[in-house]
Amino acid sequence: MNIAYITTYDPSDVNKWSGLGYHISQTLVQQGNNLDYISPLEYRVNTAVRMKSWLHRKFSKRLFTLEREPYVARQLAKQIESRVKPHTDIMFSPGSINLSMLELKLPKVLYTDATFASMLGFYDSFKNLCDLSVRDGHRLERYALERSSLAIYASEWAAASAVRDYGADPSKVKVVPFGANIDVKPELSEIREIIRQRSTEECHLLFMGVDWDRKGGNIALEAAQMLHDTGTKVTLHIVGIRKPPVAEWPSFVIDHKFISKRTPEGRSQIQQLLKQCHFLILPTRAEAFGLVFCEANAYGMPVLATNVGGIPTIVREDMNGWMFPLQASGAAYADRIRQIMAERTRYENHCLESYNEFMTRLNWDVAGKHIQSLIQEL
Repeated sequence: MNIAYITTYDPSDVNKWSGLGYHISQTLVQQGNNLDYISPLEYRVNTAVRMKSWLHRKFSKRLFTLEREPYVARQLAKQIESRVKPHTDIMFSPGSINLSMLELKLPKVLYTDATFASMLGFYDSFKNLCDLSVRDGHRLERYALERSSLAIYASEWAAASAVRDYGADPSKVKVVPFGANIDVKPELSEIREIIRQRSTEECHLLFMGVDWDRKGGNIALEAAQMLHDTGTKVTLHIVGIRKPPVAEWPSFVIDHKFISKRTPEGRSQIQQLLKQCHFLILPTRAEAFGLVFCEANAYGMPVLATNVGGIPTIVREDMNGWMFPLQASGAAYADRIRQIMAERTRYENHCLESYNEFMTRLNWDVAGKHIQSLIQEL
């Protein structure tokens, strides 16, 4: 099929939207489709929009966002319509805004991890929007769903919001989990060796996230502290934090700083940590999906996470990981880690279960085939 692939950003940039724009495009190509890239697109504004933005900055403590402005969405639609090639079969956008004002009579597909409604009050950036942006955000989301022939979400959490909050036709709302953003899938024999080489004397925990507060960094640190204080030899590896939240890390913490996936060296460093560490610990306060959980599973690493957002689509309890309520303290995480580490055979079985979840559900080959079967029906 000939697919018009629409993004506001350069989809070859793996640092945009956690590399999802790139990996989604590549999985479509690998299914034999021809992609016409309609990107990047500009957020164009007029005097009225500039005035709205200025007034909110000047007199309001609430956020006015250009992305949810109908005029901007119409300008995006005009750019798209002017660049669509005559042979196009499908319009495909990893996000809803690009389709919200698009009038072209072609099948339209969106694929994303959340609706506007599900993000309101969830992430900090969606907690202080002005009334105008909230109203327009809902309107554009509804328009996008009405115009789409197929609305694919990465989790049941997001798909349920599309139906519940916007009245989307359940028959065109589908769930296809994102895949792990890794270059090469490890073989089972390699995973067995990785698991075998993990220390039996020391527990290595991995925390990966740029936003220390949203990702629950304090809880992860508390869990490691409790393990340390009760006699478990532990190292907490922290990746992604540009500005440490403490003046000095405890002795059992290694701060690897921000590691860029843009470089081979960065990708290699992350891969080594995924091989070495026993658990990914991410007590996140809000998470639409969580690609890092898939990446941990790809290397046979079970995860400890919070039961929020789209995470339950990834984590199958007591198989590839464990989920905790938002109010759980570091002690709950530490107790579970201690319990699993006490039984090496049980730990290794969870590692193999994690790899199996990656191989059967959480990789881009599986996602691509599922998406292909859905769009072929259009």
